[in-house]
Amino acid sequence: MKKHLSLFVALVLVLVMALPLFANAAALEEITILYPGEETDEMANFLNGAFAEKVAAELNMKVNFVWLSWSDYWDQKMLKFAANENIDLYWDGLTNLPGIVNRKEAQPLDELIAKVWPESMKEILPDSQLAGGLINGQTYGIPSAYTASSGMFQQVVVRQDLLEAVGMTEVTTPDDLREFALRVQTQFPEYKGPADVVFKALARYYGEEQIFSLSNDYMVVFGEESKTAYNFAETDVFKKVAQFGREMYLDGLYSDDLAIKYNERDSRMQTGLYLWMEASVGKDLEIIGSVKTADPVAELTSYLLAPEKPRYINATGGEVLCIPYSAKNPEGALKFLAWLWGSKENYMFCLYGEEGKDWELNENGRLVLLSNTAKGDGYFYEWMFRNFNYKVFSDGISDEYIDEYMHWDDEAIPSAMLGFAFNNTGFEAIETAVQESWKNMTPILYGYVDFDANYDKALAAMKTAGVDEYIAEFNRQLQEFMAK
Repeated sequence: MKKHLSLFVALVLVLVMALPLFANAAALEEITILYPGEETDEMANFLNGAFAEKVAAELNMKVNFVWLSWSDYWDQKMLKFAANENIDLYWDGLTNLPGIVNRKEAQPLDELIAKVWPESMKEILPDSQLAGGLINGQTYGIPSAYTASSGMFQQVVVRQDLLEAVGMTEVTTPDDLREFALRVQTQFPEYKGPADVVFKALARYYGEEQIFSLSNDYMVVFGEESKTAYNFAETDVFKKVAQFGREMYLDGLYSDDLAIKYNERDSRMQTGLYLWMEASVGKDLEIIGSVKTADPVAELTSYLLAPEKPRYINATGGEVLCIPYSAKNPEGALKFLAWLWGSKENYMFCLYGEEGKDWELNENGRLVLLSNTAKGDGYFYEWMFRNFNYKVFSDGISDEYIDEYMHWDDEAIPSAMLGFAFNNTGFEAIETAVQESWKNMTPILYGYVDFDANYDKALAAMKTAGVDEYIAEFNRQLQEFMAK
């Protein structure tokens, strides 16, 4: 009896001593982040181990992740918002922000930022960077990639090792791209051709003026010289891009996946089996680790077609982080971002893992990746959180490249539509109809169907859907915006 009583007393004492630990665990603030991609075993170990310990100790927070595959991300994201699921923070492309706001998928953040973010955040993400998230004077998203941003998506990153292996040295025209693909097809048939249709880079090359998308992947575009919005499908540039794509498709150089699974171009390129993909400055650095893991001899080079043409800044980085109305802890989401960017230590930890285990800086301040995970995609996506204040380069990167990267925007021109967001109020039905009709145009643009046999019918469908009225409203709002 005494023995059992002693055991009982001992158990009670253990529980009493553990109460503060349980209380502390229960008191952890929680946020939930919607994240694109597949969670690897290494990422799960990091999130549940070193990362969880660090954010608990320093933020008194638990960060939950909901993973969505790249192929399902956008559709599933919208379904989760429609179901009012708790998501505190999510990523999207910055050019999608006007549509996100129109669909009421992001809440305004100005009051939250003023309440939660320390004054030091203005140095890490200056007002000029945050301006990219403004819609009608309110901040609806955090432009998360503070980096060079002119000529965004207008470059092409190519397998330089294969380019040289087939007797070429550089890419300067669309014809060079096609010749490169044809030579690889003949000499190295084990490779699968391009990973992307790169129509934005082609539009830069063929266009008399630089154009940027205003709606739904170039359906409505803005001309930098004409200062107007117009239907991309009714331009000569559209026809030239379509003709290029048709030649590529008929030669077996464009596969069906490029159109059906357009958003998977990054993952295709990183298999080491493809020749090129759309790029912005720094894309080659971003993916080279994964490409080399798949093909150790791989080398990448980014080319800007028609480099003599001006480069415009039409968005402050290509990524945006938003907080939906369904968020249970929006303040916690901003606290977490302020912590991630609050020091180089936290930034490097989230992107590359543990110092000394996953990475280190050598005597020249260059990044040395130690673990296979860090050498691959890393942990948090570097491109999503990239920041000029903390950018590090590896020893394999030349000083010339670094200088070009850091000064890429020095002579860039701010776009006349920088910060513009279309308000679709009253035009929701027309917008939906026009976007639906645009689906008949994209196979023509990519070259998957014949231009002459399909174009007139597809254009007529856009007209019937109301594209002219839709674009007229774009121009009315643009003129008001630019007048201010």
